[in-house]
Amino acid sequence: MTASRTARERVRAELTKEITDIARRQLATDGAGGLSLRAVAREMGMVSSAIYRYFPSRDDLLTALIIDSYNALGAAVEHTEATTPREDHLGRWLAACHAVRDWGVAHPHEYALIYGSPVPGYQAPQDTIEARLRDVAVLGRIMSDAWRAGAVRAAEDPLPAELEADVAGLRELMPGVPDHVIWRALTAWTALYGWVNFEVFGQFNNTIENRRDAFTHSMRLAAGTIGLAQ
Repeated sequence: MTASRTARERVRAELTKEITDIARRQLATDGAGGLSLRAVAREMGMVSSAIYRYFPSRDDLLTALIIDSYNALGAAVEHTEATTPREDHLGRWLAACHAVRDWGVAHPHEYALIYGSPVPGYQAPQDTIEARLRDVAVLGRIMSDAWRAGAVRAAEDPLPAELEADVAGLRELMPGVPDHVIWRALTAWTALYGWVNFEVFGQFNNTIENRRDAFTHSMRLAAGTIGLAQ
């Protein structure tokens, strides 16, 4: 019984992977809004009813693709940042930023799935949150380590009272970091994704040619916003 169950589980895992691989190819040709379980089933040579045993709806398949994409991005950021010396906080910031950019440029359709236009009618479930926060957690560790080491030199500009409720949820990601620095880090992080969005979606075409060096310079400027020592 155990051997039989293990074999079934292995077959299920292989078919699930094949389904998601085909679905990723669909993202490249039809976009997330054009994702179709029936089209995936046709490519696999399955009847439509069979694929619903693996993904009961298109939204379930979208959720799996979104979680996979967030996890792939998060793993890339974690791996790259971990190779930088712990005391080099600016270097860790730049490494994390380059990991986001490199992954987004290499996987534009998956990047578009998680940071492009929302898919009409789709509402991401709670299941996506843990994967979505992996890259942000790296930023949080960098900021907490840098603050404890005295490597953050930011002006003590008070946070507007109306933002107190918003910053409360960010404190868990950057324990020990004061609110005004947390907000500076959030500002720099959104600048990072703003750049990558512009590059992935073609907004820099015919404008910025030396993109890697330009990106590095911009992320150094963003680090200055945070107050990370240069």
